[in-house]
Amino acid sequence: MSTPAQIAANQANAQLSTGPKSEAGRAAAARNNFRHGLTPRSEFWVLPCESQTDFLKLLAQFQQEHQPETPTEEALIQAMAEHHWLRHRAMRLEESCFDYTTGQIIDERKLALYLRYQTTHERAFHKALNDLLKLRAEKRKAEIGFERQQHAQADQIRKQERHEMKKEAQKWANLLAEAELKANRQELTAKN
Repeated sequence: MSTPAQIAANQANAQLSTGPKSEAGRAAAARNNFRHGLTPRSEFWVLPCESQTDFLKLLAQFQQEHQPETPTEEALIQAMAEHHWLRHRAMRLEESCFDYTTGQIIDERKLALYLRYQTTHERAFHKALNDLLKLRAEKRKAEIGFERQQHAQADQIRKQERHEMKKEAQKWANLLAEAELKANRQELTAKN
């Protein structure tokens, strides 16, 4: 049980310990509980033992391959690169679970954890890829549908113009027939 003096000292010390003040200090403190960076909910970053240049190169390759056109496509490609990177991180960590000389498993619990993360990130990669492909397929369908709609409208306009031309031709044919009939009547009247 704490004495009143210990409680007072503890409270006085707590007032002095308010945490980091600078942005750099806060960023460092945010990583205090960092273990491996494989959880899907954790913020992505390249570890100090990894190469930021290699990650950026991987991201550039994905962008080169998929040529994002919208912010959504850009986000999906970013997710693909991150999940690919994390899957390979899990594979590297998985290697540490084996004894190199005997090939025996050293830590079954960690091995199972790393295998689970590897599978999680592989699925997430493929989900992001499929979402990107679906998005592009829907966009193509919309474009094709728009083109078809334009063709249908143009066909409709052409049919309507042909119909109007037929009506106009029929009108002139009727007027011509009436004029001929009138002329024939006048000729008959003149003969009689």
